[in-house]
Amino acid sequence: MIPEPSRTGTVAFGPYETWYRVTGDLDAGRIPLVVLHGGPGAAHNYLLQIANLASTGRPVIHYDQLGCGNSTHLPGQGGEFWTVDLFLDELTNLVAALGLERFHLLGQSWGGMLAAEYAVTRPAGLAALVISNSPASMDLWVAEATRLRHDLPADVRDALDLHEAAGTTQDPAYLAATQAFYDRHVCRVVPNPPEVLATEAQLNEDPTVYHTMNGPNEFYCIGTLRSWSIVDRLSLIAAPTLLISGRYDEATPATVQPFADRVENARWTIFEHSSHMPFVEEPEHYRDVVGAFLDEHD
Repeated sequence: MIPEPSRTGTVAFGPYETWYRVTGDLDAGRIPLVVLHGGPGAAHNYLLQIANLASTGRPVIHYDQLGCGNSTHLPGQGGEFWTVDLFLDELTNLVAALGLERFHLLGQSWGGMLAAEYAVTRPAGLAALVISNSPASMDLWVAEATRLRHDLPADVRDALDLHEAAGTTQDPAYLAATQAFYDRHVCRVVPNPPEVLATEAQLNEDPTVYHTMNGPNEFYCIGTLRSWSIVDRLSLIAAPTLLISGRYDEATPATVQPFADRVENARWTIFEHSSHMPFVEEPEHYRDVVGAFLDEHD
């Protein structure tokens, strides 16, 4: 079950608006958790199981990054607009607007990449960091995605190769082959639960940010993030850090290893029955692991 929010609202971000959702009481005294969604452009919905951490008295804040979900959409903007710095500025603005003097940060997939970018700046209010199912560089991500593709059935591989070469990545055969990869390495709860389907629906409705920064899907990365890496800056992270990945995750151990090697005293938990969404695939275990880590660093 996903708990109802205690409040929702928007904060101004320049001429735009960032939508947020709070579960729990921000005035109750416990350090809140801010949750950063993936994509980019995937919106908050699929991460709503994490809101159950509020049952311990810890407020949980989800928000939709600019360009998706309930925040301002800008389908006319191109790659020069959708930058890492834009989303860092938006996060900084949200934290200030909500008056968060101390907070924990959990980023999933692209959200973990963004959270790491934020953490290397050593913001004063950051109490602890959770990087969930995220790569330390897109070179590693693409190399591992290529390896995982090789393990797919031959007809699935052939469909992917054929339509990528032809530029027909919206062809039904290509989309079906993409789903075969997703069922293995993105979410192994099939059919996907409603909150995951809600994110998929909004992403299909306005894929501007995802297509611009990433590409047409999780493993064919041709967008502006293609050259992104934080590997050489990871030693700057000072906050206590928990790394999370799934045994069948598209964020394979090789993509996460630089975080473990270069972030001082980072802790790494692998969820044995999960892929890219352990908060959906093993929700109670996920909440236990994350909750205990945050309790240590309140």
